[in-house]
Amino acid sequence: MTAMEWRRFPPPGRAAVASRVATRYSARVSSLRWIFGYGSLVWRPAFEHLERRPARLHGWARRFWQGSTDHRGVPGAPGRVVTLVHDPDATTAGMAYRVSEAVWESVIAQLDHREKGGYERHEVELSAAPDTLPGLVYLASADNPSFLGPAPLEDMAAQIAAARGPSGDNAEYLLRLEAWLRDQGEDDAHVFTLADALRRR
Repeated sequence: MTAMEWRRFPPPGRAAVASRVATRYSARVSSLRWIFGYGSLVWRPAFEHLERRPARLHGWARRFWQGSTDHRGVPGAPGRVVTLVHDPDATTAGMAYRVSEAVWESVIAQLDHREKGGYERHEVELSAAPDTLPGLVYLASADNPSFLGPAPLEDMAAQIAAARGPSGDNAEYLLRLEAWLRDQGEDDAHVFTLADALRRR
């Protein structure tokens, strides 16, 4: 697998189609027992898992370009959280979680709710030396209603400094992600320069 694929669910009311999609999905994920986290999942997975391993996703870059009105902001005053944008030269460091088959469906349902603010599931190949792992990742694409996209660094820092939501201050989210990356010995210029801009305020 060299690229991500959309995995949207059919609209409500189309039970027959939904059943066929669910059957194909169940077969397809029989070997997909890994969840890749690159934002708050790296420090707070909050779901049952058997194992966690540092992993990398090639061809995608982490960016604070997704608006959050359900966790780190509110409607009318969204926070900024990370998503992934396609960049063939980039690699995103994160954490892979192995989930048992027995709880897989319940974990996916839990994550679907947690990531309901614009995120979709994608199948990916993860690098976790020396292995390549098939897994799932949630990302918010540019066509979702909460996508904010790029902005000047100081403007993003100001928005993050001011925003807060049911899950806490947006600044905490940024600084915890920065701390995790530094603890792992990872270099993420986008996150680090944004965190520096936040501290200058």
